[in-house]
Amino acid sequence: MPDTAFKIAFCNNAWHRRIGASIAVLFLGGCAATAYLGQSISGEFDLLHRARPIPSLVADQQTPPDLRARLQAVLGIRDFATHELSLPDNDSYRRYTDVGRKFVVWNVFVAPELSSELMTWCFPVAGCVAYRGYFREADAEEFATTMRSQGHDVFVGGVPAYSTLGYFDDPVLSTFIQYPEAEIARLLFHELAHQVAYAKDDSTFNESFAVTVETEGLRRYLAAAPPARVEAVNEASSRREDFAELVSHAREHLTAAYAAAPDDAARRQAKTRIIDELQQTYAALKTGKWHGYSGYDHWFAGGVNNAKLGSVAVYTVRVPQFQALLARKGGNLQAFYQEVKALSRLPKTQRDVKLDSLTAPLQAAAE
Repeated sequence: MPDTAFKIAFCNNAWHRRIGASIAVLFLGGCAATAYLGQSISGEFDLLHRARPIPSLVADQQTPPDLRARLQAVLGIRDFATHELSLPDNDSYRRYTDVGRKFVVWNVFVAPELSSELMTWCFPVAGCVAYRGYFREADAEEFATTMRSQGHDVFVGGVPAYSTLGYFDDPVLSTFIQYPEAEIARLLFHELAHQVAYAKDDSTFNESFAVTVETEGLRRYLAAAPPARVEAVNEASSRREDFAELVSHAREHLTAAYAAAPDDAARRQAKTRIIDELQQTYAALKTGKWHGYSGYDHWFAGGVNNAKLGSVAVYTVRVPQFQALLARKGGNLQAFYQEVKALSRLPKTQRDVKLDSLTAPLQAAAE
């Protein structure tokens, strides 16, 4: 997705001393589970095995100058994350891996044909997540084909980075090192946030929290940047927010239509109408407020369905609540993190009630 990045909260058991336990888990399930977890383990092992310390690459005269400059910037971003944002001080994003392909993994999102809710899959340690990640695009497409054959809506999205939640020392990857510096900073702040707090079985909570951290982190990171640079980043952020709002409204309308329609035929009609309206609204936004910016065209070009809408909502739905919580903490990130950790330990129903209460006064005022 333009102006942002999809992530996958992938997690196995701990490295080296626990890898045997992870492999043992494979044989407790069926062949499909064995194949899926097997590719996850081998893919992660490959990334870690080929990672090189960034300082050594910066010092190596064989490192291309552009790559050296970008890696040097990463070191500054990483230090800022620790010292200014109170994000984990560990070896994550202090090494670099050239993965040799456009994306590191491909996420498969699946939703029923007439439901806006994403399907979930559950794994040891990570819990249940609203997507499946594959290190080979062909494997992702194979699973997507199976889901489509069962009548589901499917979306396959390439992912430039993911988090192992602190279980491994995640490296910087070639899949995003060519991004503008601000986008690299945004991505690293997001992924490190996953190491701060993680609620099992609640992808929306986890991703919305990380988006809140990346947004606030980038704002602080750019505090001393030249005005023109800040303006460009703010424009991109504004487009990102506009896009998320478009998708959120369409998804809300679909949810209501699916619930109100008397039969499946009526639901399909409503689905077609709402998605067409979304396309039209986007076209008007692009030619109006965005002054012709077309960076999201490819997202719409492949067609829109429940799964694709859900893939965006996972990252945005709870952002207003987290932003309200950060404001209540006076912008104190450490206090904010402590509160989010406490929320992550609650049962999901209690957690949702507390999150909803954070923006209830604002919603009431708007009404």
